[in-house]
Amino acid sequence: MNVFIPVVEDLGLESRVSSHFGSAPLFLVVETGSGTCRTILNENQHHGHGGCQPLRAMAGENIGIVIAGGIGMGALAKLQAAGIRVFVSSLGTVEETLTALEAGALMEATPATSCAHHGEASSGHGHAEGGCGH
Repeated sequence: MNVFIPVVEDLGLESRVSSHFGSAPLFLVVETGSGTCRTILNENQHHGHGGCQPLRAMAGENIGIVIAGGIGMGALAKLQAAGIRVFVSSLGTVEETLTALEAGALMEATPATSCAHHGEASSGHGHAEGGCGH
């Protein structure tokens, strides 16, 4: 299965998970069976509020799960409508996040845990456990 994770740099499994899905500079696609990963540039990084187009970045990909530090309601709704499960992770690296996913330790995103704002820096942290912290 392919997992799609917004990251702040391209360091493979050591990449830091972005604190917000839509404004991450890059996405990492990880094939969980083999552990192989590749990076996709987020060409929609500087979108206006409500203008995140997550499915555009995933075009042609077979994605089953998205994991992010935080995600807006619009992107969450679009992903869920496409049958993609979305999880929230406050962990630092992709590797730590995937280990938590395999252990069943990540919380699935819901409208209550989505971000209702935009414009935060993508430092890899900044969202409180399970949401935006605001």
